[in-house]
Amino acid sequence: MDWDDYQAVLFDLDGVITPTAEVHMRAWAAMFNAFLDERGVDAPYTDQDYFDHVDGKPRYDGVRDFLASRDITLPEGTPDDTGHADEPATVCGLGNRKNDAFGQVLRDEGVEAYPGSLALMAQLRASGMRMAIVSSSKNAPDVLAAAGVADYFPVVVHGGIAAERGIPGKPAPDTYQEAARELGVPENTAVVVEDATSGVAAGAAGDFGLVIGVDRGVGADALLAAGADVVVADLAELVTEPTDGGPA
Repeated sequence: MDWDDYQAVLFDLDGVITPTAEVHMRAWAAMFNAFLDERGVDAPYTDQDYFDHVDGKPRYDGVRDFLASRDITLPEGTPDDTGHADEPATVCGLGNRKNDAFGQVLRDEGVEAYPGSLALMAQLRASGMRMAIVSSSKNAPDVLAAAGVADYFPVVVHGGIAAERGIPGKPAPDTYQEAARELGVPENTAVVVEDATSGVAAGAAGDFGLVIGVDRGVGADALLAAGADVVVADLAELVTEPTDGGPA
């Protein structure tokens, strides 16, 4: 990997920098299975549903796509809906109920960045590489702060910013393009790093210099099929070994 060929690296957050994808998975499962139980639906929500319908997407899009897979249609509702069982179910309400569950787990358990991701981030910062976070989650700033890595990323394009600016979410490339613009680099000089097929597809849909897939469970074949140029199991694989006996 010759990082000198590029000017910036645009990272997804959950599952790439931090293992919060696992927290998201647990929160989605708890919310959806409670909802399905309330409606008397026998087909439970599974981890495969997460990868097929939810992973990497803006929250309400994930709710909508999963419900469609079960032939369930709900009113859209408003972002003020709480999703409590005593309220009429809406897409926004279910998304907010999931977000409450995620926030509680984050507060209770905290989060640490993957060691391999930290090693790569440290190497890239030492070399002067520009870095940004591009996350569908509105929780991205809180996760970065909880993991103690916020200072690595002067630009964070998260779901809240995308909604405010009217930017389409993944799998559209627009949030990654926005991050490249904010960093002041041409799109084709930026590397996209993603663990979700929707995020990889977003990178492939743009004119980015390289799309790296990180296989945290979705499968290398799925990431390659979505448009990844290369797939790794951990970002430690992309840390450049020193050639002179000194630090990388």
